[in-house]
Amino acid sequence: MNIKIHRGTHQIGGCVTEYEYEGWRLFVDYGEELPGGPKSGDLHIEGLTHGDISKSALLITHYHGDHIGSITKLPKELPIYIGKVGREIQLVLSDHLKSVDGIHQEMLERLLHANTFEAGKGFSFGPFSIMPITVDHSAFDAYAFKIEAGGVSAFHTGDFRTHGFRSKKLPDVFQKYVGEVDYVVCEGTNVARPDATNQTEWELQQQFEEQFKANKGNVVYLSSTNIDRLFSLYHAALRAGRVFLVDAYQKQIMDAVTQRDPLWGKSKLYRYGNYEPKVLMYDKGEFLVTDEFKAFLDKLGYVLIARANPRFDSLVERIPGEKQKYLSMWNGYVKEGTETYNKNLVDSLGKDYKPMHTSGHSDMNSMREVFLLLHPKAIIPIHTDKPEGFAQLFSEEWPIVVLNDGDGISPISSRIADSIYPMVSCGRTKKCLGYFRREEDALSILSHTFFYLDKQAKYEVWDEEDFSAKKLASGLLSELQKKSE
Repeated sequence: MNIKIHRGTHQIGGCVTEYEYEGWRLFVDYGEELPGGPKSGDLHIEGLTHGDISKSALLITHYHGDHIGSITKLPKELPIYIGKVGREIQLVLSDHLKSVDGIHQEMLERLLHANTFEAGKGFSFGPFSIMPITVDHSAFDAYAFKIEAGGVSAFHTGDFRTHGFRSKKLPDVFQKYVGEVDYVVCEGTNVARPDATNQTEWELQQQFEEQFKANKGNVVYLSSTNIDRLFSLYHAALRAGRVFLVDAYQKQIMDAVTQRDPLWGKSKLYRYGNYEPKVLMYDKGEFLVTDEFKAFLDKLGYVLIARANPRFDSLVERIPGEKQKYLSMWNGYVKEGTETYNKNLVDSLGKDYKPMHTSGHSDMNSMREVFLLLHPKAIIPIHTDKPEGFAQLFSEEWPIVVLNDGDGISPISSRIADSIYPMVSCGRTKKCLGYFRREEDALSILSHTFFYLDKQAKYEVWDEEDFSAKKLASGLLSELQKKSE
C-alpha cells in the first residue's frame, strides 16, 4: 500500500492524503488552505482532480472548511464518504450561507449525493477495508480511519483531542475497533506547545456556569458548529437559571444532533432539559425586541449565543442592562496584524470581554498515550507547521517519518516472501520500519526518518530471502539523510 501526502506535511489545514493499492486510490480530506499559512494553490492529482477516477474515492474526516471546503472543485463522478450527522450539519450550514456565497449552493448539491457512514461500522472500497472511528474534536461527528489493504494497516487520525466530553471511551474504542497498526498518519497542530495540557471541556463548562450565575446578561461569541460547546453552555445556562438564546440557524444545528445522532443522541449532554433554547424572532430583517421580551430577560437573565454581524450587534445594543461578553474561539481571530484577524469580531466584542476557550486539538502528552495504544512501526506527522518539532518530541519512542508534500512510502505485507526491511537503532533500541519490495523504497523511508535526534542513530537494510537475511546497506542515519538532500 502506497501512502502519499499531497499537502499538509508543513502546514496546518488543507491536508490531502492518498492511500493507493493496485491502482485503487483512497484519498482523505480535500479542504481549503488556512489564512496566514503557506499557499500551494489548487492541486493537480491524478485520480482525484483529473484523470481516471473510476477506482478513486474521497473520505472526509469532518466538516471544518480546511478538510471539506474544496470538494466542489472535484469531478462530480468522484464518490465522497462523510459521517451521517456531519453531513447533516454541513447541509444546514451551507443552506444558511448559500445566499451570500455561491460555493455553498454547490456544496449542498454535492453533499446531497454523498455516501454516509457511521462509527464502528466498517465498509470497503475496492481492496480497501475502512473502519470509521469517532473522535472528539470541535467539529461534531469527526472521524479517524483505520485503513487496510494488501496486508498493511494505517491509522489516519484526522483532527482529534482527548480532553473533550466524548474522549473517555477512546482507549476502549481503539482496543475494540483498531488494535495495533503498521503506520499512523497523525495531526500535529499543537506541536508548538509541547508542554501544554489542555483544559477539559468539563472544566470550561464549570467556569462558564460560575460566570453565568454571577452575571445576569451574558453574550458568548463562538462557532455555531462547535456542537459540544453549544450544548455545554446550554446546560450551564440551565443550571444557572438563565434563558439560553439562539437564532433559528443555531437551533437547527442543535436539533440535528439531538434528533438524529444514533451514537450520542442519547447522551444527557445532547438532550434538552426543562426547556429548549429560546429561538430569537425576526422582524423586517432584525431580531425582534419587545417590551415583554425585555422584561422576560430582566427577570431571569440570559445567555445569548452571538455572531459578529450587524444583526447581532443591534440586538445586543437594544437589550437593556449590563452585559458580560466572552470569546469562546481561537484567539488568533483577535490578534491584530495577522491574516486571521477579524475586525468585525473585535468590534463586536469590545474591550472588556473574557477569553474562555479550550483547543479542539490534542496536547502532546495525550497524543503519546494514543501512540502507545496503536504501537505503530512509524508515525507520519501532517496538519502541522513544525514536523521537525514533532520528531523532536517522539523520536526516542517511535521512528518519525517527516515527508515533504508529494512524498510517500510504499510498504508491503510482512507475509510476503523475499521482502526487504529497513531498521533504525540507537544503543540497544532497534525498530523495524516495515517491509518493502525494493532496496530503493527502504532507503527512501530511511532518508525521511528521525530517530533519537540528539544521538547517533544508525540504519540497516536487510534482504530476507529463503528464510535467511542478508545485509544490503548500513550506516549513520544522519549521513543517509545528507546524501538524499
